[in-house]
Amino acid sequence: MSPEVTAFFDDATNTVSYVVRDPAGSTCAVIDSVLDFDYASGRTDTGSADEIIAYIKAEGLEVQWLLESHVHADHLSAAPYIQQQTGGKIGIGDNIRIVQDTFGKVFNEGTEFQRDGSQFDRLFREGDSFHIGQLRGDVLHTPGHTPACLTYVIGDAAFVGDTLFMPDFGTARCDFPGGSSETLYRSIQKILSLPDDTRIFVGHDYKAPGRDEYAWETTVGEQKARNIHIGGGQDKDSFVKMRDARDATLAMPRLIIPSLQVNMRAGQMPPEDEQGNVFLKVPVNKL
Repeated sequence: MSPEVTAFFDDATNTVSYVVRDPAGSTCAVIDSVLDFDYASGRTDTGSADEIIAYIKAEGLEVQWLLESHVHADHLSAAPYIQQQTGGKIGIGDNIRIVQDTFGKVFNEGTEFQRDGSQFDRLFREGDSFHIGQLRGDVLHTPGHTPACLTYVIGDAAFVGDTLFMPDFGTARCDFPGGSSETLYRSIQKILSLPDDTRIFVGHDYKAPGRDEYAWETTVGEQKARNIHIGGGQDKDSFVKMRDARDATLAMPRLIIPSLQVNMRAGQMPPEDEQGNVFLKVPVNKL
């Protein structure tokens, strides 16, 4: 089956969120939602998430899943906020435990921070499946950018998160803790083994040089033929050399510090103190 896909682009973080709908009914999933965050003031806002909620309500949809492709380092997840408004279960990759253990130490979270993935409703493994109404979704474990990255293959559409960008922009960085360019290469080959006409929906777009419009939909065939980092049968050694050299020039994402602390908690803020205040930590010389 071919799901109906509606995209929501967040200008502040260049993130694309998706509502994926069963064309034969009124059920849907939300993939990679965004909670707006102003770093300078420390204030959150739900404007981006409210757009998605308004669409869901206007269309009379029932949310079954709130899916995260990975623990994002460039935006905060709005999954729990949307869940409060619409219902649905929050899902992520089983290797979230590795990410929680790694960044629990970076942010000195202490023993009260659970590192077992229990903040999420469902932890997916390679080969797992789920349903959105009559639509079947299959889970591919596609690490490399992070250890917990997943690709959700729903009907004829694959939601790849940050693993691949549009063909003229390339592939994900691999220099975060737990990342690996060799692992990413293998994960991309798994995605490229899907049928050529499989629609690919990417998690971000930054408008490659020479392109005037944002874009987020491509196909497996286009990626195989034209992706500037991996297309044309690029071999592993050449890819790893290119990716590692490129990553060495990249700055940390602007929102990585708040994003990781919130997203490893399934979109929840750290616990309040005795006065009801919430604080995010800034680790010095750790990232």
